[in-house]
Amino acid sequence: MPSDLEQQSSELVVQAARLVRAIRRRVGDPAGIRILALLDDLGPIGVTALADADRSSQPTISGAVRQLVEEGWVAKDPDPVDARRTVVELTPAGRARLAEARRDNGAAVAERLARTGHGVTDVARAVAVLRDILSERL
Repeated sequence: MPSDLEQQSSELVVQAARLVRAIRRRVGDPAGIRILALLDDLGPIGVTALADADRSSQPTISGAVRQLVEEGWVAKDPDPVDARRTVVELTPAGRARLAEARRDNGAAVAERLARTGHGVTDVARAVAVLRDILSERL
């Protein structure tokens, strides 16, 4: 039988995933934003490694990266270690677009929070717990 910590940890994962899905439906979070967020987390990276990180196929990520390049949100440059490969990285415009998406997400969550009675202290505690969990690579 799972411990209370395991049960609550499972519930944390379930509720976090539900929150992300609800906010994506509300705000409209296109796949490109997910890729920008991955690049923000991982830094410059090859397309294959980016596909692995996103758990997507290489052709899917290649198409998405092509669109993001057209938007000016990412750049593809030769890999400094292997000129046969390219590295994808955020541009300043991509960082600005990601920041905008994150502000929109925050506003949508704050709107929901305002109806719950939970305040800044509660949210700060939740954020601290998530940061501590994520500081350990899963």
